[in-house]
Amino acid sequence: MNYSFQRELLSEGVYFSSVTDDKFKHNRITANFILPLNKNTVTNNAVVPFILRKGYRECPDFTKLNRELNRLYGASLSCDISKFGAYQVLDISIYGVDDRYTLKKESIVQKCAQMLSKVLLDQHFENGLLPQKDVELEKQYLIDTIESQINDKRIFALNRCKTIMCEGESLAVEKYGYIEDAKKITSASATEAYKNILKTAQVEIMFVGCGNPDAAKQVFKQAFSSVERFPISIKKLTTKTKADEIKEVTDEMDVSQSKLVMGFRCGEINSMKEFYAVRTMAALFGGTPNSRLFTYVREKLSLCYYCAARFDRMTGLMMVDSGVNKENKQKAYDEILNQLEVIKNGDFSDDELIATRLAMKNSLQGVTDSLGAIEEWYMAQIMSGTDIAPGQEAEALDNVTKEDVIAAAKKVTLDTVYFLTGKEEQ
Repeated sequence: MNYSFQRELLSEGVYFSSVTDDKFKHNRITANFILPLNKNTVTNNAVVPFILRKGYRECPDFTKLNRELNRLYGASLSCDISKFGAYQVLDISIYGVDDRYTLKKESIVQKCAQMLSKVLLDQHFENGLLPQKDVELEKQYLIDTIESQINDKRIFALNRCKTIMCEGESLAVEKYGYIEDAKKITSASATEAYKNILKTAQVEIMFVGCGNPDAAKQVFKQAFSSVERFPISIKKLTTKTKADEIKEVTDEMDVSQSKLVMGFRCGEINSMKEFYAVRTMAALFGGTPNSRLFTYVREKLSLCYYCAARFDRMTGLMMVDSGVNKENKQKAYDEILNQLEVIKNGDFSDDELIATRLAMKNSLQGVTDSLGAIEEWYMAQIMSGTDIAPGQEAEALDNVTKEDVIAAAKKVTLDTVYFLTGKEEQ
């Protein structure tokens, strides 16, 4: 395997990173636009990548765009919205076969990069605005996407708990924005958002695959050289590390299965050693199939349909979510806290710690099996200000001791309890 990660500055606030691994046969090039999460702008920002993926000035409609993609050996365009801590990340990707697998050794890498740069910077306008028809279609798509997250009650409950937990902070802002704001999107507002994104976002261009990234790098270096920019700088996230008091909120909706979500703060993390200890503690608590929450709360005591803990490396928050029957809410709540106390007291075996470590290392090994997973991993590294390969993190986990896990657990405090349950019958 030939595996490397490189990152360099191309122009003002525009970075180019590459991760190459010769086991792949394709390349994925993604432009990530990083912006602060702001309730006033997040929704208009969110619609922009969906509009951009529909074409560019030379290919102003989807039919012509697809024809050009087919000429690139069936390359594909996609986009998404992510949330890294206090930042919204808008990404647009192009995925295509590597040059060495083409019939005449064409430079597909270069052509894919050129197409993506045109999608980003050479848009089709009508009377100076993004096309009304495209805006209306993608506006509805955005509304449908937001509604789908509301309809998925597990996602809804997790987001609602974090919103309550981080009230008044940018962390509470939803990555796709809000339906009431999406309904107000116009060609003018979407165009204004697009121009602001190009001017102010930090841009992280990621090349992941088996090919030579130099051709793509030169395309983007030239493309952004003529763009006037005043980019933001990524700042380290600051949020409370310890809960002041426990907030409890209950909502009633038409649900058959209640959702119990508990938000925890994991204390100050001042070193990578402490970070790995918290990661291991969260996995032992509820992040693997052999975790305390799965084994005891779900399997042995049958208090819930699912119960899992998620540690967010960007925020230092840990969310525990479970699907429960309404009458089991208190029992599940008590047992979740009991299992945390078990870890704080060190009442877990070495075998449990070993099994947890093996599960985490297996998951880390899987990162390098997918272009998308590799890209996501290194975007998290960039946003965190670190440069650690999955294999390096796997090796570091071997140094996490039982005492480290206990110390990490003792810093955890419960902040918010959110319960979503069915409406009472009248």
